[in-house]
Amino acid sequence: MNITTEEIKQLVIERLRRIPAGKKISIGEDGDFTSDELIKFVETNDKVGDKIIKMQLEYLRSLKDLLNQDN
Repeated sequence: MNITTEEIKQLVIERLRRIPAGKKISIGEDGDFTSDELIKFVETNDKVGDKIIKMQLEYLRSLKDLLNQDN
């Protein structure tokens, strides 16, 4: 199954939309951002957006691996 870059971006954006209002996420030396700011970064292919995508994919892969350990 091939997943497009656009599909990955949409998945990440949907996950970011689940962050509670008023909460900020720290992206190391890049600063603290609201979910709306992070979504804009992802949509515009900003360097912070790229980091967010990589972080989310890493998390999802780790979750998958963890779930597969239980089987």
